This record gives sequence, C-alpha cells and structure tokens, in this order.
Amino acid sequence: MRTKSLAVYSMLALAASTGSAVIALAQDYPTRAIRIVVPFAAGGGTDVFTRIMAQRLQEALGQSVVVDNRAGAGSNIGTELVAKSPPDGHTLLFTTTAVAVNVTLYPKLAVDARKDLVVITQLGSTSSVLTVHPSVPVKSVQDLVALAKRARGGLNFGSNGSGTSSHLAGVMFGHVTGAPLTHIPYKGVAPAINALLSGEVEVAFPGVNSVLPMLRAAKVRALAVSTTRRSAVLPDLPTLDSIYPGIDVDQWFLMFAPAGTPGAIVARLNAETVKGMQHPDVKAFMLREGIDPVGSSPADAAIFFEREIGKFANIVKIAGVKGE
Repeated sequence: MRTKSLAVYSMLALAASTGSAVIALAQDYPTRAIRIVVPFAAGGGTDVFTRIMAQRLQEALGQSVVVDNRAGAGSNIGTELVAKSPPDGHTLLFTTTAVAVNVTLYPKLAVDARKDLVVITQLGSTSSVLTVHPSVPVKSVQDLVALAKRARGGLNFGSNGSGTSSHLAGVMFGHVTGAPLTHIPYKGVAPAINALLSGEVEVAFPGVNSVLPMLRAAKVRALAVSTTRRSAVLPDLPTLDSIYPGIDVDQWFLMFAPAGTPGAIVARLNAETVKGMQHPDVKAFMLREGIDPVGSSPADAAIFFEREIGKFANIVKIAGVKGE
C-alpha cells in the first residue's frame, strides 16, 4: 500500500513539475527575434496583412518580429522551411488557402502540412466574387448559367493560375451548375484582372480585395460570392450556395508553427494574435480588403484546416490538375 502511495505521489509531483516547466516556458518565450515566413512575394495582400500583424506581435511579445518572404513552388518553399524549423515558436508561417489545396495538388511534397505543422489560428476569411464583363448580357447567376449553356462552346473564365482559389471556384461553379466554362489561366492576379477588363474572358472569380475597385468604378459586374456567408463589404450580393447548393470556396488566412511546438507557446501566440486583431490598424486593413475576421482557437482552427483539405481535395480532383 505504501509503495502504491509513493508511486501516486511521484506521478503527481512529476505532473506538477512538468506543468510548472510548461508555464515557465511560455513566460520566458520568446527569447530572440521571431521570423514569420510568408510563402509569397513581397507587396501582395498576404504580405501586407502579415506585416501589420507582425507589428502587433512585436509590441505584445517584446521581441523583434521580422517577415521573411519565401515565394515559389506554389507556396511550398516557404511552407517546407517552416515545417523543418525548430519547434520553439521562433519561426512561424502566415499563409492562405494554398496550403490546404497543395496537399492534393502536389502529392509528392517533402512535408505533410497536416503532420508537420500545428495551427495557431485562423485570422480571417474572404470570398471569390463571380464577376462578368459589362458586355455579358446577364443580371443574375441563373442568367449566366443559361447563357453559358446556350453559347456555342460555353464561356471562358480567367483565373490567377491553375490550382488557385479563383480557378477552383470556377471549377466548382461549373461542376454544380452544369454551366460549360473553359478555364483560361493567367500568371497572377494583375493579368487575370486585365483579361476580364478587356473582355478577353467573359467571367472570372477574383478575390473581394482584387475586384472592389473595379466594382466601384462600374468596370465589371458582380453577381454573387463564393462563400456560404455574405461578404461584409458586398452585403447585397447573394451567395452562390443559396442559389446552387454545394458551392463553398473560401480564401482564408491561417498562422502555423512547426509541429511539436509546446502547447503553452501555441496558446500564447494564439492569444496575442487574436488580441492584435482588435487593433484599429488591423481592423481597418481587413475592412478595406474585404476580409471577415475570425480569430479562432488552435483547436477550432485545426478542425477547420482538416475540413478545408478534404473540400479542396474534391475540387482539385474534379479540376483534374496536378502541381508542376
């Protein structure tokens, strides 16, 4: 009996000491500069968002927070860099929907985002906007579907490139509605937008932030948003899902750390990031860019990420594309 009591006491003591060590670890963190890797080129919307949040984290954590742009390979270069970094909370990843799409798009990746990364939070989410050139004689989503079915060869839709949200939103739209759409990929946002403005393509699914200036200038016509919720900055537009159930394509922002990062550090990063999202500069940026704030817990963000991987796996298979 005495032996069992000693064993229980030892286990309790070990648990207490371990708990104290974890608390101490979180209190001591960070011990040096933090690097946030952005797997895209500098100057884009994700880069700007990251830099605004980096300033908030720097103020909260008392250490320098630097942004490191590692573009290339469809965002896989930067993602792999973070996944292979020491799991101590000093190297983080700020990325987009691409990290979920790439699990299926690139079947032979060096890292598995589901196993090699841990989610800190989902910061926000925005949608693609079903948009047409003003010359297209439609005023509703139903009109567009009917026109595409009548037109010989269907209609052309442009995207930022194969495997991007603007591509996969069009694929899902065509699959659910039966509208015959021919995909025309471009090398980035700017050429895709220019193709829509010039009438080179009749239809596109750009992100809210990309299309807002053109909508305000009446250079294009928006018909609906690709998410299951309405956009805060385009509240009058219906959701595609409300008209053709089953269409749901988000463009979102998640922050990750390498797998194995102590839970106490993940929890602190989550708390400080969510708190930072309340800063006026962050709120102003998100409103301007049409990003709906989320600020989820690590557990909720992990569930969301897993669900998005499955959703995009289905769309990528329908699209029949593979990463190069």
